[in-house]
Amino acid sequence: MCRSIKTLRPPALPEEATEEDIRAAALQYVRKVSGFRAPAAHNREVFDRAVEAIAEATAELLESLEVRGAPARRPAS
Repeated sequence: MCRSIKTLRPPALPEEATEEDIRAAALQYVRKVSGFRAPAAHNREVFDRAVEAIAEATAELLESLEVRGAPARRPAS
């Protein structure tokens, strides 16, 4: 487990995770899996695409989770 990635759902995170929180977790995951802190120029595009795909999947997961005992989520306006 990557220790730098924090839990992004309530009650571990008192407020809703921000896009920055989600992207930071995705970046840490891609760094861990790839073994690169910063990819070489020839790998930059695929590295960035992976970060974006994981950030999108994470946001979808967090929006879809039903956490018992947590306050109800307010619909986006």
